Amino acid sequence: MTTAIVVGNPKRDSRTLDAATRLHRALLGADADLVLELPDLGPGLLGWGDPAVAGAVGAVRASSLVIVASPTFKATYSGLLKLFLDQIPGGEGLRSTVAVPLMLGAGAAHALAPDLLLKPVLVELGAVTPAPGLYLSDATYVDDGAIDRYVERWGRSLRDARRSLEGT
Repeated sequence: MTTAIVVGNPKRDSRTLDAATRLHRALLGADADLVLELPDLGPGLLGWGDPAVAGAVGAVRASSLVIVASPTFKATYSGLLKLFLDQIPGGEGLRSTVAVPLMLGAGAAHALAPDLLLKPVLVELGAVTPAPGLYLSDATYVDDGAIDRYVERWGRSLRDARRSLEGT
């Protein structure tokens, strides 16, 4: 099974992408099979039936683990990410996928956003989310050890859940 990173930052090659890539490497020791930067899908996200969007949705749905990453905008995840998630069928769309909600922000005031705002959407889409979401300071995540602490605490649960779903 494959792994994916979905990046909902409107800016390509962002810190959000970097943080998600670092988390994936720390969790699985390798790069993701698919890295999807949502700006690449452009206006196709605004409607239904765009072939590139459908292909991206299919690839994410086929992944056994997906890191869903967004910067914090107005105390929640990006509208760009919302447009993409709306394309995934509700209830069963991510039925065989372990999802990790990841958000970056400027301060601790929004530290619960991954769990309060992003995780419920992923669960509604059918994803298994056996660990809390991860909120990172966009100014310090490279050196503050938060990713390593998260993987030390939750990595086994995430890997075990992934292996369990791969058998179904």
